[in-house]
Amino acid sequence: MKFYLAPLEGITGYIYRNAYEKYFHNVDKYFTPFITPHTKRCLNSREKNDILPEHNQGMKVIPQVLTNRAEDFVKIGRTLQEYGYDEINLNLGCPSGTVVSKGRGSGFLAYPEELDAFLSEVFEKLDMKISIKTRIGKEDAEEWERLLAIYNQYPLEELIIHPRIQTDFYKNKPNWKAYGHAVKESKNPLCYNGDIFTISDYEELLKEFPDTEAVMLGRGVIANPQLIDMLRSGDTKADKERIKAFHDEVCSGYEEILSGDRNVLFKMKELWFYIGQIFEEDEKYRKEIKKCQSVSQYHIIVDEFFAEKEIIDGKGYKYF
Repeated sequence: MKFYLAPLEGITGYIYRNAYEKYFHNVDKYFTPFITPHTKRCLNSREKNDILPEHNQGMKVIPQVLTNRAEDFVKIGRTLQEYGYDEINLNLGCPSGTVVSKGRGSGFLAYPEELDAFLSEVFEKLDMKISIKTRIGKEDAEEWERLLAIYNQYPLEELIIHPRIQTDFYKNKPNWKAYGHAVKESKNPLCYNGDIFTISDYEELLKEFPDTEAVMLGRGVIANPQLIDMLRSGDTKADKERIKAFHDEVCSGYEEILSGDRNVLFKMKELWFYIGQIFEEDEKYRKEIKKCQSVSQYHIIVDEFFAEKEIIDGKGYKYF
């Protein structure tokens, strides 16, 4: 089984990826948070830093691009080739309202003819591997048959399917009937993505689709960084010390590149929203972490938390 780390905006940048690779080293492909084309320059400084080869050594990293303009996708693809990349991923999955309102991400799925023309142009003009991360429609799962027929016209490196429609956001259960249709009909290699948070979730997926060859995980791994190791071994016991060391590595990385405690804390509090979910419930520590105003104070609170609290076997991410 191949395991991929999904892109989460604001979390899975190169600081996170390097720390994760150091302590877990179990991801076959890392996908970057999406790059959005800019009118005056191809990459802004944040995006450039995230894809620089020196910031991603020893990892297979796939840049993801968010656009509905073929010329912009081609332009960014050629720029990425100059940095040594041979694969680019098209984001057709982001459900955010601000993205969808511009016809990007999963909003692009509402325009199948334009999407077909987009893909025709980029495959004609861009000489590199192209993969797609997609939802199954914007408003209705009935859209999926048409979308899959479009994807089947092109030699995708991989089709990563999150079997929800845009209006689901991350609610409701993934539509396995729609994914099953792709398993039967897709002419391209598939990767499953969606709600694999625990060993039991993974086992249920393999029971339904035993020939699955690749799985992309996002929120499940952010909450439990050891999840992929557990999926491979079947061991439900997470290593608290290793997760603590990983957490500290991420924090140290942000302290090196970000100016001021406020910026570091913004990043770490967002990460803690996920990691905190696999531990014993403790509202006291959650409130203290949320309220802390300095990195030194944050370290003291988190050190105490890790010393006192235990990870609950089998516990995973929970969508609120």
